Amino acid sequence: MEHVLKPIEPPFPPEVEQIFSRYPQGKDGYIIKLFRVFANSMRFLTGKGALNLLDSESPLSLREREIVILRVTANKNCEYEWGVHVSTFSHVADLTDDQVTATKLGPSNAKCWSLKESVLLESVDQLCSHAIIGDEVYGKFQEMWTLEEQLEILALCGNYHLISFVANTARVENEVTAARFPR
Repeated sequence: MEHVLKPIEPPFPPEVEQIFSRYPQGKDGYIIKLFRVFANSMRFLTGKGALNLLDSESPLSLREREIVILRVTANKNCEYEWGVHVSTFSHVADLTDDQVTATKLGPSNAKCWSLKESVLLESVDQLCSHAIIGDEVYGKFQEMWTLEEQLEILALCGNYHLISFVANTARVENEVTAARFPR
């Protein structure tokens, strides 16, 4: 399978070798496997990936990014961040009102989603619940997204877990202009 996310093996391309020279290394210059997984995406390896929250160079479409963000923040019950993204990005990302509502209340396979979007939502749900995508869904995930896109999706999920934890724990009040969770 072409899109199997796994550690790259030496010899590393020169640009990867140069970046790895700044990474912690083990005995005899060994680069741990996790760092070698990061090397499937130069953006990710250099820290320019999904960690840059409003990154216009993302390999994902704005729509895919927003679906991930809305689902994570809905799963983590972070009305503050969900509402900000609905109010700011949902129309630009061409999300319908039904789709926005479904990010909070609908199953991953709701009729309003394409097959690819349903797989994306189920992947996010599994990551939020179990910190892993189950084998059946993972096979579809690998087929539908490139290695760089897969890493971006994983990083977005992690980032918006963090953002949700901070906003919820700090009890950040909803923005006046932000959407509210559907009831």
